[in-house]
Amino acid sequence: MVFSSALIENAVNEFAKLPGIGKKTALRLVLHLLKQETAQVQQFGEVIARMRQQIRFCKVCHNVSDEEICAICSNHSRHRQVVCLVESIRDVMAIENTQQFNGLYHVLGGIISPIDGIGPEQLNIQSLVERVKDQGVEEVIMALSPTIEGDTTIYFLSKKLKDYPVKITTIARGIAFGGELEYADEMTLARSISNRLPLDSYVKP
Repeated sequence: MVFSSALIENAVNEFAKLPGIGKKTALRLVLHLLKQETAQVQQFGEVIARMRQQIRFCKVCHNVSDEEICAICSNHSRHRQVVCLVESIRDVMAIENTQQFNGLYHVLGGIISPIDGIGPEQLNIQSLVERVKDQGVEEVIMALSPTIEGDTTIYFLSKKLKDYPVKITTIARGIAFGGELEYADEMTLARSISNRLPLDSYVKP
């Protein structure tokens, strides 16, 4: 791709670093911004920069938040004894969109994947154990993607929590094995949450 301007080329290269954005799409976005008023483009840049600088992570569940504690954790109308364990922030959004879950969340920040160099120490596991131990959690729903890595993580966590009086369940297999949770349609995901299963029927030692 040949550019007549180094400034445009640099901007295209930056946009192309975003996931799912190729050079052609990046060029289309840059040319769109060129058509906008300078003030609009400045506002766009300022919003992105402010988001990155000011965004926080909830000290309870690790979800994104504008405050020290996110809006979900601070909402006392939610069922505080049920914690839905998810891999990422995007999974929280996917489940919230179903409007079928009224408990709290815990974002692991990934799943155990030795091939990718991700072990238990890189994940938010200890804070989950502390929540179960100290905050009266009665049920942990393992809402992880049904993949080999997801199953490995579920098995590891079940061992970490086995000494605590907490019910451990997993989402029903309406989600196909090998699929990603965030790409499931809302109806399937809602049914999987509602029809969750005891962990013993899902993962065998």
